Amino acid sequence: MKEGLLVGTKECMEIIVTPDMFAQFGGQVVHPVYSTVSMVYHMEWVSRLIILPFIEEHEEGMGGAVTVKHVAPSPEGAILTITAEVTKHMGSVVITRTEVKHRNQVVGVGEVKQVIVPKMKINELIKSL
Repeated sequence: MKEGLLVGTKECMEIIVTPDMFAQFGGQVVHPVYSTVSMVYHMEWVSRLIILPFIEEHEEGMGGAVTVKHVAPSPEGAILTITAEVTKHMGSVVITRTEVKHRNQVVGVGEVKQVIVPKMKINELIKSL
């Protein structure tokens, strides 16, 4: 991993809630609002944006853990701002605090753990399955 990633480093992205992000199981919509599954996806994505400039050619980031608290619904068309901030960086482990907001209302909060691993090791793990 390249040097320079610091605690406090932030990334931000905006998304618009679309029907494919609704809470659903087996193709059946349960609620026509932003799903927790989509929230986790976006929290991981914005956290990945932080590590991308620091990953060496022979490395890749892997998810290690996600915690999330979904606190408010967001309807179709809502513009959500998803932010991540590095709270810990210990060797190959990067932990970010994440937040999803609609306007000034918090929609969700969480934490994402990523581990930077040599691609060769990832390939070996996959082959051993």
